[in-house]
Amino acid sequence: MTLGPLRLEIKRWLTARSERVKSVDLHSTEPWMLVSLYNGTVMVWNHDTQLKVKTFEVCDLPVRVAKFVARKHWIIAGADDMFVRVFNYNTLEKVNMFEAHSDYIRCILVHPTQPYILSSSDDMLIKLWDWERKWLCSQVFEGHTHYVMQIVINPKDNNQFASASLDRTIKVWQLGSRTPNFTLEGHEKGVNCVDYYSGGDNFL
Repeated sequence: MTLGPLRLEIKRWLTARSERVKSVDLHSTEPWMLVSLYNGTVMVWNHDTQLKVKTFEVCDLPVRVAKFVARKHWIIAGADDMFVRVFNYNTLEKVNMFEAHSDYIRCILVHPTQPYILSSSDDMLIKLWDWERKWLCSQVFEGHTHYVMQIVINPKDNNQFASASLDRTIKVWQLGSRTPNFTLEGHEKGVNCVDYYSGGDNFL
């Protein structure tokens, strides 16, 4: 069976002059879209009105990822200066800033229930940060041999996550364990994205 290309209906256009867009995130309750840009800026847009709501000048280097943490009223951004920055999106105050990796930060994942974020980087590491313990790095996950491009939580098990790497593998990890549960191989080139299928069994 040959599958054709997936055709999606465009519901709404949002057009603005900007630098290259590196990441997009949607707020869980507000009609807001968070956009991180190559020029070091993070913007919040209202996708209903198509108006810009807020702008954060993060740094002078690309911001490759930014995420909402709605329960804390935060925006968390990871940039090419290897720092993670946390902003209150109501007051625009910078809540915290710390050096997270020794190379570019590719992905930030917010845990859905625990006070954790996971970050992945070109330094081939994944790190677990606990904001209730003053942003302590409580665990480091090692095993990839190239850039770790994306990480995603298993929607049916919040203690499990998967990572995609340019080493051509996907690894599945468990919080609290330093070694992966298993590794999926078979790609001929690097893997940039990974996600779980939310219906039925656990599929990647």
